[in-house]
Amino acid sequence: MSYLKLIRFQNLIIIALIQVFIRFGLFLPLGVDITLSNFEFTLLILATICLAAAGNIINDINDVAIDKVNKPSKVIIGKKISEKTAYNLFVIFNVIGVGIGFYLSNTINKSVFATLFILISALLYLYATYLKALPLIGNIVISSLVALSLIIVGLFDLLPAINSINQEYQSLAFSMVLNYAFFAFIINLIREIVKDIEDINGDKNGGLNTLPIAIGRKRASYIAFGLGILTLFATIYYIYVHLYNFTIAIVYFLLLIIAPLLYFCTKIWDAKDKSDYHFLSKLLKIIMLLGMCSILLYPFIIY
Repeated sequence: MSYLKLIRFQNLIIIALIQVFIRFGLFLPLGVDITLSNFEFTLLILATICLAAAGNIINDINDVAIDKVNKPSKVIIGKKISEKTAYNLFVIFNVIGVGIGFYLSNTINKSVFATLFILISALLYLYATYLKALPLIGNIVISSLVALSLIIVGLFDLLPAINSINQEYQSLAFSMVLNYAFFAFIINLIREIVKDIEDINGDKNGGLNTLPIAIGRKRASYIAFGLGILTLFATIYYIYVHLYNFTIAIVYFLLLIIAPLLYFCTKIWDAKDKSDYHFLSKLLKIIMLLGMCSILLYPFIIY
């Protein structure tokens, strides 16, 4: 059980499900041409979650001192799993993820795509060891990697199948993936800021200089509020432009995405203590998951 907690098993399942939603809830109903076989697509999911697991492990290894302040009951490294074992797992997951990435890239005759997996691995390591200590930069990097976990499905499954006949339709499907990737990026960015506010005491003791430490808890809350409002209006605009004829989609977005986002914006403005920010962080995670689940509406919209 400790090993599952170390790799954030629940988060890995969510990543895998979202990638499955994109392929089977979006690409197949749209009837676009896809490249990967089911086995190869499974390998793509495995590569993604292996790299994510490695990132979670190296993050925990470097956060032991900070976590003893922020969440002492959840510290695993040094208590239930030794640092040496955790580091060995970090290396193993990276080797598997990058190795599969090389195999898939050569399978679809896009060997240059292998550099993506190396880049992801390197950025996760840099985030854990250096970037997350910098105001906002670490938040942007990790949120970009979250978005990339969606985009990579389009890169491997759609892009190699593009030709002069299907280019317009393939591009439409890829643009839809980009829309969801942007949503995942912005929601995760807000959540990272909120988590930094929640963990400000431990981060200070750990010598980090996160956004709340650099500009203050209240100003960081205002930035999270502003990004929340931006996301709110961007989602409303998306509904107006793309979904105005589909009642089921409008109801879903209004009740399960717009309403929670509006609630978040009202609560972040007045948030004061650690428990407030912890609740808002959980709420943003739910909003992101509900947003990704809306992909499953497309078969009903299309038909």
